[in-house]
Order: sequence, then structure tokens, then C-alpha cells
Amino acid sequence: MHVLITGAGGHLGRKLFDLLDADTDFDVTGLDIRDAGHPRIFVADLADGDAWVRHLADVDVIVHLAGDREPAASWGSAIRNNMDATLDLYHHAAAQGVKRVVLASSNWLHGDKRFTRDRLTSSLAPGPVNAYGMSKLFCERTGAYFARYHGLSVICLRIGWTQWTHGNRPGPHMAMGRWGQEMWLSDRDFLSGMRAAITAENVGFAALNLMSDNPGMRWDLSETRQVIGYTPKDGSLARLTPGIVVTSWIKKTLTIWLPNLIERRFPGW
Repeated sequence: MHVLITGAGGHLGRKLFDLLDADTDFDVTGLDIRDAGHPRIFVADLADGDAWVRHLADVDVIVHLAGDREPAASWGSAIRNNMDATLDLYHHAAAQGVKRVVLASSNWLHGDKRFTRDRLTSSLAPGPVNAYGMSKLFCERTGAYFARYHGLSVICLRIGWTQWTHGNRPGPHMAMGRWGQEMWLSDRDFLSGMRAAITAENVGFAALNLMSDNPGMRWDLSETRQVIGYTPKDGSLARLTPGIVVTSWIKKTLTIWLPNLIERRFPGW
């Protein structure tokens, strides 16, 4: 199976590239906006023309990790590097006969649910709170369109938090308090989830959570297990220090309770 990884020189992309490269079941190539120092990872900017399309020849599966990964991404960057680039990728993948795109989506689709008690399933209404989250929602919905009308299999993985610091160890050093810790994704589970999405059979379209099996988390993994056979091996219970409790309370007060109170007292202000 020929797998092409976009963003193959990045934090997650190179780990996946090296895993598949060591597996004789796969032929793997990659694209990255920067020189990754590997003869089969080619320099390409997916948002700048279509010179990169030649690398899709004979590709079976594209794992699309490229784009602006920052939650603080500007609208301009989110549109160019996430929305437009992914739309072009779907178009050329379908035209070139690629069978599947595995999309790196994001937990930020449910950014508005941080202080709720909702069970975070694929069917729960999204609520992105920034341009980055909105761009990932766009990529999921256009993926569903290409799956329905062009026969392209699209699996969107709403990836949790794989840190590029601290050796990706979970703990109270992670930002966003309980929310951040409970979306932790180990390197091992990330790689096994990606491999499962690449090889899963009979999937037209799916949007699935990809976190480790963290006790007490609200992200539902049952559909991920059922659809692609994901079997997480790791998990970590959130550790809440007094500082985390206080800062989370302040954040909730300033962003949820206080605006709601003002809106009730001064409707339409």
C-alpha cells in the first residue's frame, strides 16, 4: 500500500513516516513545506499552485497532517493553509484515484464544550471557538461531501494533545487544566490510531475522536473502536493542583458565567 503523508517533516508526521517506512506492508512518501532531509519527503506548499499533484501518482491513502496547527492561527492562515489547501487536496485526490484521505482534524471542534458536561461524540453539534477550529470543521464537512459525491473514503481523526515538549508525558504542566490533560494522546496510541485509519475497511466517511484511554474524560472512543478497530494502550488520570482549580474557575467565570449574566441582565445590549 502506497501512503503519502503531508506534513511528513513535522512533529507527528515524521513519527508516522518512520513507523510506516519500517513496515514492509507500506510504501511511504511525504510532502512538507520545508526540507525534511529525507529523499522521499518532497518539498511542497499545498496552498501554492498544483506542482505537488504529481506526487499523488499511484497513491492509495493520503494522511493529511499539513497545515497551520496553532489554535491561535489567524483567519488568513486558517483559510489559506487549512481550508483552501485541504479542499484542493480532496479535489486532486479524487481526480487521481486515491482511495482514502485520513484527515488530521482536531478536538477544537468542540472548544465551546470545555466547561460543560456533554459527552463528546461525533454526533454532538460542533462549537469551534477560533479560526483554527472552524477550519477543521470546514475540512470535515468538505470531506463528507467528497465521500458522498466522489466516492473518496475520508476518515477525520479529532486528534487529542500530543505534546512536542516534556517527552509527551501527561501531567499538570499541560495547559487548559482538566480539559487539556484529559485529551492527552500518547505517541503509541497516535501511531496505532493512524495505522488503524489507514488500513480500516469499508469506511465511506467518519469523524472520530483520537485520544488515549484517559479515565474520566468526556471524549467518547466507542465509535473509534468500532469503525477502525482502535485499541488504545495508554491512559492518564488528570491531576488537578490547587492552581489548576483556581485558574479554571477564573476562566469559566470570565468566559461563561459573566457574559451569560450580562446578557440576561441586559438582553440585546
